[in-house]
Amino acid sequence: MIVEFGHFALVLALVASLIQSVFPVWGAVRGDSRMMAMASPLAIAMFLLVLLSFFCLTWAYLTSDFSVMNVFQNSHTDKPLIFKISGVWGNHEGSILLWVLILVLFGALVAMFSKNIPNALKATALSAQAWVSAAFLAFVIFTSNPFLRINQPPLQGSDLNPMLQDIGLAIHPPLLYVGYVGFSIVFAFAVAALILGRIDAAWARWVRPWVLVSWIFLTLGIAMGSYWAYYELGWGGWWFWDPVENASFMPWLTGTALLHTAIVMEKRNALKVWTVFLAIVTFSLSLLGTFLVRSGVLTSVHAFAVDPTRGLYILTILMVFIGGSFSLFAWRAPLLKQGGIFAPVSREGALVLNNLFLTTATAIVMFGTLYPLVLEAATGTKISVGAPFFNLTFGPLMMPVLLVMPFGQLLAWKRGDLWAVTQRLVAAFVLCVIATIGLAWFYAGSGVLVIIGFGFATWAIIGSVFEIIDRMNIRRVGLAGGFNRLKGMPRTVWSTALGHLGVGLTALGIVTVSAFESETVLVMHPGDTVEKSGYHVTYDGSWDQRGPNYVERVARYTMRDGGNVVRVLEPSKRVYNASGTPMTETAIATFGFSQVYFAIGDNTDDGGLVTRLYMKPLITLIWIGCLIMSLGGFIALTDRRLRVGAPKPARKSNRHSQPAPAE
Repeated sequence: MIVEFGHFALVLALVASLIQSVFPVWGAVRGDSRMMAMASPLAIAMFLLVLLSFFCLTWAYLTSDFSVMNVFQNSHTDKPLIFKISGVWGNHEGSILLWVLILVLFGALVAMFSKNIPNALKATALSAQAWVSAAFLAFVIFTSNPFLRINQPPLQGSDLNPMLQDIGLAIHPPLLYVGYVGFSIVFAFAVAALILGRIDAAWARWVRPWVLVSWIFLTLGIAMGSYWAYYELGWGGWWFWDPVENASFMPWLTGTALLHTAIVMEKRNALKVWTVFLAIVTFSLSLLGTFLVRSGVLTSVHAFAVDPTRGLYILTILMVFIGGSFSLFAWRAPLLKQGGIFAPVSREGALVLNNLFLTTATAIVMFGTLYPLVLEAATGTKISVGAPFFNLTFGPLMMPVLLVMPFGQLLAWKRGDLWAVTQRLVAAFVLCVIATIGLAWFYAGSGVLVIIGFGFATWAIIGSVFEIIDRMNIRRVGLAGGFNRLKGMPRTVWSTALGHLGVGLTALGIVTVSAFESETVLVMHPGDTVEKSGYHVTYDGSWDQRGPNYVERVARYTMRDGGNVVRVLEPSKRVYNASGTPMTETAIATFGFSQVYFAIGDNTDDGGLVTRLYMKPLITLIWIGCLIMSLGGFIALTDRRLRVGAPKPARKSNRHSQPAPAE
């Protein structure tokens, strides 16, 4: 009965979404407060119903109820508890249910924590959110029902894909979905603003926290997915320009641009049309990513193997929402009043310039991702667009972004003095040159392109913290006064510095590991020793052992530095009992920001073992940079103006009833 409760809750949620999609927006247009008041209770009720449904499916997994088709196809009694739970979203039906749960969660959060938003805008936004919810609830119920029963239940399940039985895949999809789906509420606010004709600085202030939350979680989700692919697939790479990787990266790029334009709109009431356009584009790219993953149009280690009829349904949703929103945008955008004017050389101008490069980079990634699919559909010709194309086109576009970031932090709003800012950045430039020379000397044999990459990355890193140093103004106020300024510095300054610092660190990690990683593939016998990047690695031997739902062969390697043991690594090769699928489990030794990466292959007839060793200098900076970017976003959220969405009304003055304080 619990499973049936879950299915029934989804049906009720669909009914609630249909009501919410009509009456609140109708009330907003007609000025009917009673209809508008329906939006918040319906949004909360819809969330509770979908949450109940999700719990029912989770219960079926925890109890190994193999009468449920979804549980039978993706679970097994021997599977560890954490993977029974993550198995709920380790498949198409369960993951789309999680997608819908996060979708309605954002609607409920807006209903509960947006008291300062005008009722008409709130009601219209929640109605727009309900349009998306209704479409995907119908998709779940009619084409992807996770609660289908089996007439004659088997005693055992088929098990979850072994590639997904990893803690990284327990964390990665929820993080990614919060980012993906979070932009739906930004989309809803944009549509509501177009319908009502209200787009101003206050609207940007209400929207920016939701942009921040979505961007933070999308950053973390992409970083977690990158690290999972790095250590779990055993290929030694951290990014493959896989179509599904690109599908999450594109909304991140436009989301970053949206975050910056929202700042300009809030501060200067400018770039209204551009901000609304990016809000629609970002969520449209999220829907495009959902289509690519679930349509069956591409083959990827990340994609769900589903039938094309489901893809056709998602394509219909995609066309309706993208086409409808852009039609509304084309109709209403010309009516928007022009906002604040600013000079090309200003902080606004720097943000606009960076956004132009970010959106151009998005277009390039989209072209490289979709062109092979379109060509195959049109002509039947299969081609592959891989890393060389993306590296040669995307990389150069990021250099101007890194170059402009430190200038943008120091330029004044409305009209800036480029020469004065350049003079203030002289010290940062000198430090950048010294750091670049140091890196080039340490990594001997650096080519011109690598040195240029070092230069841009270190410029972003040093420039990101230079605004903090500049604001301390130690020369004028002294060391003690500088630290007092540091304590009172706005949180948004810290968040900007950390965000840009994270970008610079990630860029430095990418440049270094791309240029200087080394790979050694050899057959090792017990007792053999090989030298790798100054370390002596000895293969001690291997043995077989059993896990909860697999058997594995474990190999042991001892790393020594000058005769001293510094690491003992045990990579393995597993075979899962239920499916017989082999999986490689890597072992990684971290030294500072660099790593030595071990993966094993097959045994040879003479008792040897194929061993792959990679040296990856500064690779951890890639993910550390992402964490620092996200930390900057979280600090921005603690700023009261963003946390509440709008300033609270000031308390009435009591100066007429209270005596004035003595001078």
